[in-house]
Amino acid sequence: MRPTCTYTNPGSIAAASQQTMKLKINLFLLLPAVLLLSAPTPGRAAEGSNSAAIWRDADKPLADRVNNLISLMTREERAQQQCDDAPAIPRIGLPAYNYWNECLHGVARNQFEYATVYPQAVGLAAMWDTPLMHDVADNIATEARAMSRFFTENNHGNSVQYTGLNFWTPNINIFRDPRWGRGQETYGEDPFLTARTAVAFITGLQGNDPNYYKALACAKHFAVHSGPEQGRYFFDVYPSERDLYETYLPQFEAAVREARVGAVMAAYNKLQGVPAVCNTNLLTDILRKKWGFQGQVVSDCGAIAHIYDAHAYTKNQLDADADAIKAGCDLGCWGDSKGLPECVTNGLITDADLNQALARVLTARFKLGMFDPASRVPFSNISTNDHDTAAQDKLALKTAEESIVLLKNDGLLPLDRTKYKKVAILGPNATSRDALWGEYNGTSSPQHTSLILVGIARALGISQLRTNFVDSTNVQMAFQLGTSLAMAEHEKVDSAAQENFRSNAVAMARDADLILYVGGISPLIESEQRDVLFDGFVGGDRTKIELPANQTALLKALKATGKPVVFINCSGSAVAMPWEAENLPAIIEAWYPGQEGGAALANILFGDANPAGRLPITFYSATSDLPDYTNYDMANRTYRYFKGKPLWAFGHGLSYTKFDYKAAKVDKAEAAPADTVTVSVDVNNTGARDGDEVVQVYFRHVNSAVPQPREALCGFQRVTVPHGQSKTVEIKVPLKELRYWDTTKKDYVVEAGKYELLVGAASDDVRATIPLTVK
Repeated sequence: MRPTCTYTNPGSIAAASQQTMKLKINLFLLLPAVLLLSAPTPGRAAEGSNSAAIWRDADKPLADRVNNLISLMTREERAQQQCDDAPAIPRIGLPAYNYWNECLHGVARNQFEYATVYPQAVGLAAMWDTPLMHDVADNIATEARAMSRFFTENNHGNSVQYTGLNFWTPNINIFRDPRWGRGQETYGEDPFLTARTAVAFITGLQGNDPNYYKALACAKHFAVHSGPEQGRYFFDVYPSERDLYETYLPQFEAAVREARVGAVMAAYNKLQGVPAVCNTNLLTDILRKKWGFQGQVVSDCGAIAHIYDAHAYTKNQLDADADAIKAGCDLGCWGDSKGLPECVTNGLITDADLNQALARVLTARFKLGMFDPASRVPFSNISTNDHDTAAQDKLALKTAEESIVLLKNDGLLPLDRTKYKKVAILGPNATSRDALWGEYNGTSSPQHTSLILVGIARALGISQLRTNFVDSTNVQMAFQLGTSLAMAEHEKVDSAAQENFRSNAVAMARDADLILYVGGISPLIESEQRDVLFDGFVGGDRTKIELPANQTALLKALKATGKPVVFINCSGSAVAMPWEAENLPAIIEAWYPGQEGGAALANILFGDANPAGRLPITFYSATSDLPDYTNYDMANRTYRYFKGKPLWAFGHGLSYTKFDYKAAKVDKAEAAPADTVTVSVDVNNTGARDGDEVVQVYFRHVNSAVPQPREALCGFQRVTVPHGQSKTVEIKVPLKELRYWDTTKKDYVVEAGKYELLVGAASDDVRATIPLTVK
């Protein structure tokens, strides 16, 4: 029995985290403050009374049902329900339930059924397409319901980990530094883009039924969490007050206020000296009192134990357990809740404290329809076959195509299928499933994975692959690995073995007409905390952001053949590649593109799809561009504050067609802080292909009384424009997005004065500047 409070030591937590380290849970509770129930008798509640049936009666008010269920439990039983692995209570008919499930980019870690794997989260953000993001999450929820039904019908129930309908997703931490191994799980470096993407995902996952949730989302990790992985159990974060409120909190506020997210996960780290999981300012004052959050707070896995054994914040574990409950943490992951009753006995918490937390926990199960007749639950008609379908495969392909970013193109792309008779494929990610699936992918899923090598072969009509070319008049493909993903710490790039490996591949490439190199990095070496023994990587994080030196060495050799080289980079983070950017004719950022990655890349390469993905992060030229990794100040970080010249800027992405912007304007030249203005611009496709354009709107203070970002995103829209046609794009900009945190007033303000609205195709590609005055 494990439910919420007392936890294990850091060593065992770290060991378990190597496999599945995340906590996450979810639940909603549109439960008003009145639901702070009075404490039931600490002993067993009366059985057989009329009130005992209330919690099963779907016609009764939700609060009454929750209160009734809690009143039937002993104090020990209530405590046991406050853990991710909640046991059954047979005497009252309450089934066991495991709250831990994941769906970062598809239902994850399910060992029984296939699930669709979409591009990794950072790739989904690169779509800059919130309607499509909503569709992805809605389809994930459908698959979750199908699997939940499968488990129920096969007598598994939802008591096994990764079988329930509570999902500890999305990760909306800010990707402030590309060295963070978990940055791939986020929606990038910008609070506004992250907020818009998160709201779309959460509302898609939870559905729009007024009474029931399709599935439960959980915004994590609250708050100010983005590495280093090796120190996450005890790290203490001290951002400036303005950075806290302008960068690290806005996307969580949007998840609560707009998306009405059902759960929030408290982070491992301390914030300004107080562990996040027992931080009253975070979990009560900001989250509940200021933002009105009514859902459940869950700890990251083992975080409650770390209050005492890693942070040394309390004198013993009981105090840690009590501090978490009192601060507003309702559910523990990897918890042993047997200490909670003792917390009550010792006066550290009250029965009312325990009941309030449990009410938030149980409400989610009610709102998921778990205790109601199927006829009452609108999602009960989802069958066990509604997962891994042809339609979901098609959606995975579309999202992969939309996520891919064309970083550079000197005219080589799109490729002419009739021009190249000998195509050489090289690189460690050409045949890698891991480089497609990313972190937090399905265990037995997907049923079908389109490897990059195979996707390109199919696009060329090739069924046989070789390691060298033979005399033939037909189109041929040959493949060799060429080099490893990265070098072990003790290896050298020019070692004899590596040189021999490389020379064989180069010899093959010399005989080719075209070279496609599929490299980059992989979730095997950038990830959540894990042991990694490669040069440039440690504990899941990166120590340098450059493309591994052995890959650059191979690319230089391939360039020397004189044959055209396309570099397809797979990564979950920004990779510094200055030599490649200068010397190679075409570079594609594929991220970790999901199960249809190979087919999607082939469609992009050969022009069957027109790339329109945009970078949700800045690509820097070198590790030396970055501040110290452990410094959480935003100075010189991300496009908003970086003073140097990026390799590729936030919002960057090329197309096979050309778009011109005309007649950019705003409907109000003067407006009040509470107003919303509409920016409009005519987008003309002057090229020869249909294509998508992502229109981006940034704002800049002209004469602010305090320091401000260089520019900041405040609106965007992805639009399809056929070649030779024009579309007028209208983007609404609530002027509250122009706010900053006033450290004197301790509140957000929209400063009166002059602003500029910058309309363009990227943060460094502004096509029009529109003046705006805030009164």
